[in-house]
Amino acid sequence: MDWSEQRLGRHLKLRDLNVLLTVARCGSMGKAAAQLAVSQPAISKAISEMEASLRVKLLDRSPRGVEPTIYARALLDRGLNAFDELRQAVQHIEFLADPTAGEVRIGSSLGTAISFVSVVIDRLAKRYPRIHFDLLTGDATLTYRALAERKIDLLIARIFAPVDEEHMQAEVLYEVRDVVAAAAQNPWTRRRRVKLADLVNVPWVLPPTDSLQGTIVAEAFRVSGLEVPRAAVITATVPVRNALLAGGRFLTIEPDSDLQLPGTSPPLKRVAVNLPTTPRPIGIITLKHRTLGPTAQLFMDAARELADIG
Repeated sequence: MDWSEQRLGRHLKLRDLNVLLTVARCGSMGKAAAQLAVSQPAISKAISEMEASLRVKLLDRSPRGVEPTIYARALLDRGLNAFDELRQAVQHIEFLADPTAGEVRIGSSLGTAISFVSVVIDRLAKRYPRIHFDLLTGDATLTYRALAERKIDLLIARIFAPVDEEHMQAEVLYEVRDVVAAAAQNPWTRRRRVKLADLVNVPWVLPPTDSLQGTIVAEAFRVSGLEVPRAAVITATVPVRNALLAGGRFLTIEPDSDLQLPGTSPPLKRVAVNLPTTPRPIGIITLKHRTLGPTAQLFMDAARELADIG
């Protein structure tokens, strides 16, 4: 055993990493002490002992709080992996002791969560009622970052571009094509042939132009030689969109899969418009070289099963 291994074995414990991680997240030793239910001097002592052991400065202190140094960030990057592997090992042991229980953390966009992920959860919960599901919904930037930081086990998402192949891997479940949709009572749903140009002055509910879904909407109108409608409500909030669509006046553009699965509220119907957009896959995105627990594997199997049925 070399000198560095001796120092790590004697002086660097998981408890120390947890203290450093909590201080970095809180930005304050006082807040970290409160969160860990210990005294602030105990936090200061733990940090000081780590700095003495590693012979580097871990925190920059200022009147505004503390910031991790480059040495602390290097340690925490690996420390997060260690905590995650330990957590997965504990979950595996718990699963072996009781295969009907467990936990899985899923990330998804809100639209995919409502139309696909919720159905997977419902089916799996019927088979394993004691499984705990932790679902994070948000835009692609939020959910991909959560996956990279190991805050979620897997991501069910639309793949707009190749994933970061060095760190992530993607498995395609099914493809979706964007369609114009409206509530069933909207008169446009009863037309047999409609051109996108016919709908330019109709009230729309559309996603923000700087979102990934917004780029799809912009592509559809641009390729058709049209501008995005000005008579539109711009919102990224699905419940608000659904509330407006329920009135029967507004149109929207969304993946056709959202119309095919139960769980979409209100029920929407497709308007007979051929959008010139590129079909894109919905997939399972996971981190490479990360061993997932059996409950996450069960969830992925259930997602594959539903995708095959659909």
